[in-house]
Amino acid sequence: MSTFVLLHGAWHGGWAWQRVVPLLREAGHEVYAPTLTGVSDRAHLLTPSVGLSTHVQDVVALVEAYDLHDVVLVGHSYAGQVVTGVADRIPERVSKRVHLDAFVGDDGDAAIDLLPSTVAGHYRDSVSGPGFGWLIPVRSLTKLGVSEQADLEWLTPRLTPHPWLTYTEPLRLAGNLGAVPAAFVECTDWMRVFQPHAEKAAARGWPVQHIPTGHEAMVTAPKELADVLLEVQAS
Repeated sequence: MSTFVLLHGAWHGGWAWQRVVPLLREAGHEVYAPTLTGVSDRAHLLTPSVGLSTHVQDVVALVEAYDLHDVVLVGHSYAGQVVTGVADRIPERVSKRVHLDAFVGDDGDAAIDLLPSTVAGHYRDSVSGPGFGWLIPVRSLTKLGVSEQADLEWLTPRLTPHPWLTYTEPLRLAGNLGAVPAAFVECTDWMRVFQPHAEKAAARGWPVQHIPTGHEAMVTAPKELADVLLEVQAS
């Protein structure tokens, strides 16, 4: 049995994994799906000082407080940065890290610089305008490949603005990532913003799998995603 720690991307919360968590538990695994500081049910803690290091500490503290071992860290989208930082901090507790349509960053990389220039430009414009200079307003779900009305109605009222510092603060790594095997899962039925990261992962020898769904795989293809995560965990 492993322990899955599922980390949501920007604007979401731990609730985003509700369709995946039961499937992993039915397979006999322990599962945690925390909400990172400053968003969703922890939006009351939002300040301009909430950054990437805050979110890394969120997860390190969770793993240490519950004394978790053999952890499979899964980071969706922005949280690719978080799983990288966590695995570097506590490699002895992490058995694998999975980047789900997510950033693959190195020491000194900020998430905003890992996006395609046009997408990064949209982020900067929205932050400087409706984001008051320190928030990333919620992005259109249709641009993320969500098309079913029921999914749109479930997601939309739950999304909250995301702290900008998490995208501008660079990763700071101590060089411990080599002890933690990594895998990549790309979602292919949308604009494929993270395709360069899938290619980077493949070039590094990571196993790369593909799911024919939009960016929000935990919502739009939970069974397929759970099957892939279980396969990665068992490999």
